[in-house]
Amino acid sequence: MHTAEHLLNGTMNKIYNCGRAFSAHIEKKKSKCDYKFDRNLTEEEIRKIEEIINQLIRDDLPVKEDFMTRKEAENKFNLERLPEEAGDTIRIIKIGDYDACPCSGVHVNSTSEIKSFRIVSTSHQDGALRIRFKIGA
Repeated sequence: MHTAEHLLNGTMNKIYNCGRAFSAHIEKKKSKCDYKFDRNLTEEEIRKIEEIINQLIRDDLPVKEDFMTRKEAENKFNLERLPEEAGDTIRIIKIGDYDACPCSGVHVNSTSEIKSFRIVSTSHQDGALRIRFKIGA
């Protein structure tokens, strides 16, 4: 599910330049990400996001971890969502050439292990877009 979150974040930022989710709740069965956004998504936009992410899954991109000093990471990434106890060595998850982000979550070895991605619902309230999604067969 964490790898799917990275794919969603990368896709949202590439399409809408909205940055990564400012809040996320990642669970086994269904997860959600919240973005600073000015409206809800249309059905056509939802389908486009799903198509892009499902193609990335079919592309079987490698998911690798890398490590860098906190100072190096601060120059490349937003570290606001990392816990205080993350320390001086930061783990970066790289998904092919598509996405890279600090993360402490559990990830698959390649995107094909996700099987599929589906947006269950979206909603917009007070300048925040919430996307709920599932992965699997």
